[in-house]
Amino acid sequence: MTTYFSEAASVETVNARMSDTTDPRLAEVMSSLVRHLHAFVKDVTLTEAEWETAIAFLTRTGQMCSDTRQEFILLSDVLGVSMLVDAVNNRKPSGSTPSTVFGPFHVDGVPERRMGDTISLDGVGEPCLFVGRVVDLDGRPIGDALVDVWSDNADGFYDVQQPDLQPQHNNRGVFRTGPDGRYWFTGIKPVSYPIPDDGPVGEMLGHLGRHPYRPAHMHFLVTAPGHERLITHTFVSGDGYLDSDAVFGVKAPLIVEFEERPADSDGPKWRAAYDFVLPPKA
Repeated sequence: MTTYFSEAASVETVNARMSDTTDPRLAEVMSSLVRHLHAFVKDVTLTEAEWETAIAFLTRTGQMCSDTRQEFILLSDVLGVSMLVDAVNNRKPSGSTPSTVFGPFHVDGVPERRMGDTISLDGVGEPCLFVGRVVDLDGRPIGDALVDVWSDNADGFYDVQQPDLQPQHNNRGVFRTGPDGRYWFTGIKPVSYPIPDDGPVGEMLGHLGRHPYRPAHMHFLVTAPGHERLITHTFVSGDGYLDSDAVFGVKAPLIVEFEERPADSDGPKWRAAYDFVLPPKA
C-alpha cells in the first residue's frame, strides 16, 4: 500500500522508499540521518525562511571550498563533529596518548631529517627544543617510529598558507627513532592563531558570540610497525585559548609545560618534553 507524506509519518514514508538492495551500511546511515533530520525540524518548528537561510549558508560554504581550503571541514570542526568522529574511531586502551583532530595543514612527502635538526627554515620565532620518547603501553621504547611534525610560524601561519613568504616545508619535519625510541628536534614555540574566519563559518561564529582562535600547539603524526597510528597535538600550557579552542581539540593530557631555559644557557630558549604511548594494532 502506498504511504503518502504526512508530518506524523514523514520518517517512515521517506525511509520506505529505499530499495531492499541498498547496501546495508548505507541504508543504516541514511535511515538514521533522515530520522534525526526530521526530528530536528519538528523539534525547532523550522520556518521556511530559516530553511532558506540554511540552504544559502550551505551553498556559500560549498562555494568557499577550493584546493587549499575546505570550508565544510571547518564547519565540522567548529560544531565539534570532527572531534566526535575522531573520538568514536580512536577508542584507545588506558595509558595511550590521546588523539585529536588532524587539521587541514598536513603535507605529504616532507623529507626525513636527521634527528636533532631544526625545522625552522626561516629562523623566525622563539627557538624550542622538542624532546621525548615513543614507547608502548609497557613503557618499552619503540624504534623505527616515524615522528612527523608541523606547526605554524611566529605569525600564526603555516607554510602552505604563505607559499610566497615562507620557505617550502618551513616548520615541518619527519624524524625516525632509534632503538631507544627517543626523538629530539628544534622548532619554534608555537603561537595561537585564528582559523580562517572570512567565510560563512566565521560569520556563523560571530553570530554565536564565539571567537575563531586555536591555542598554540605542535602537530604530531606518529607511526610505527605493529602499532596504531597516532594523530595528536601538544598544547602550550598557560595559553589563553586552552579552555575555548574553536575546534574543541584540547585534551588535558596533551597540555605540555614549555620550560623557559636560563638566558645564559646554550641552545634554544624553550624546551618541551613529551612521551608518546602507542597501543599495539588490533
